[in-house]
Amino acid sequence: MDIPHVQLVRQTAPQPKVTDVAGEVRRQWLASKTAKRIKPGMRIAVACGSRGIQNYCTIAKATVDAIKELGAKPFVVAAMGSHGGANAAGQRELLASYDLDEAHLGVSVVTDMDVSVIGTNSWNQPVYWDKNALAADGVVTVSRVKPHTDFRGNFESGILKMLVIGLGKRHGADQVHSFGPLGLRDMIPAAGKVIVEKTPFMGGLAILENGNEETAKLEVVDRDDLWTREPELLIEARKLLGRMPFKALDVLIIGECGKNYSGAGMDPNVVGRMLIEASPEVETNDPKITRIGVLEVSPESHGNATGIGIADLTTNRALSGIDQAAFRMNNLTARSLWRSKLPIAFETDREVIEACLDTCWQPDIPNVKMGVIPNTLEVAEMWISAALVEEAKAVPHLEFVGGPQPLPFDSSGKLVQEKLFPHSVRGRRSKHHA
Repeated sequence: MDIPHVQLVRQTAPQPKVTDVAGEVRRQWLASKTAKRIKPGMRIAVACGSRGIQNYCTIAKATVDAIKELGAKPFVVAAMGSHGGANAAGQRELLASYDLDEAHLGVSVVTDMDVSVIGTNSWNQPVYWDKNALAADGVVTVSRVKPHTDFRGNFESGILKMLVIGLGKRHGADQVHSFGPLGLRDMIPAAGKVIVEKTPFMGGLAILENGNEETAKLEVVDRDDLWTREPELLIEARKLLGRMPFKALDVLIIGECGKNYSGAGMDPNVVGRMLIEASPEVETNDPKITRIGVLEVSPESHGNATGIGIADLTTNRALSGIDQAAFRMNNLTARSLWRSKLPIAFETDREVIEACLDTCWQPDIPNVKMGVIPNTLEVAEMWISAALVEEAKAVPHLEFVGGPQPLPFDSSGKLVQEKLFPHSVRGRRSKHHA
């Protein structure tokens, strides 16, 4: 099969960006209402999670340093629910993969999984909370506010979710997810009210990222302002979310899926597929994509290929890299199983792409609307086939870079993703290991 040639397009819409990340973190903490709660000598737990947040180590280190500047004694506590195999060693390894460790932060990192029951929520369910956080004099969170991959509500991914699911550890994550999307939407606020009332939580640093996966905004939200301010930040984050510039594609090739790109491996907000059991697809979701192929699972996922089933086709090496223990733990806890059904696999990337083209319901290959992206977090750059060129010319803030060229494969039929996306997570990773 002749695979269509592709051309690079780049989204150029102006994006807000924090230029001095560490300095802005310090200013936010020291000028916040929350800073007045922190007294000299206090032990302050800084909750950090497992998401692939840009500048996460810098942000966490600046938070730790600001707390020290206030005279308190910070330490880091893992807040990632059931990730990392739901065990202390796995969560420590995950945090360390983002340089969130003693060597980089200069404070102890605690990943114990023990929890206490601190009360009962309005669903008549127990509320679980990390014992180490509960024993601290104060707790602050460092998390990204972003649209969630499973549901829509006033609180999605952000401070409140980290308080309930992240610091609820395996028990809290399991309990909330056991009720499906309704539990995520409605029980998180219900459990959050108990946590804000009965724990030493003081406030959280909200991180917003722009469509280029850069730090766009940093804001400390005090515990007293959480219920009004986080929903407003979520609206801002939804507007900033990186999206592909087309409403429909016949084929989308995604270089890597992974937990560092999205909690769902591939962000449903980007690819337009929710795949939630007993829940209809949202008809307004864009883009509409007939066939999705994903080539690899990112090494940052540590074998947890959650969400790989959002794609239709994949490679044998992607499936062989799955750590079954971590994969089962995260998916059985999340209880969204459709997304992680294993796609049909092929030996080479070329075969995956050819099968996508062959089954996309557009038999005239020159007319196939095909796009190639590195992952669903970095979508500012995209390679497109000729059938999308005229449509692309009408899209505001979309520029063409260079001319059409064939997809680069090596002698084994593997797509050379680093050549297509040298500035992506994969491209930077390859340069680091070179």
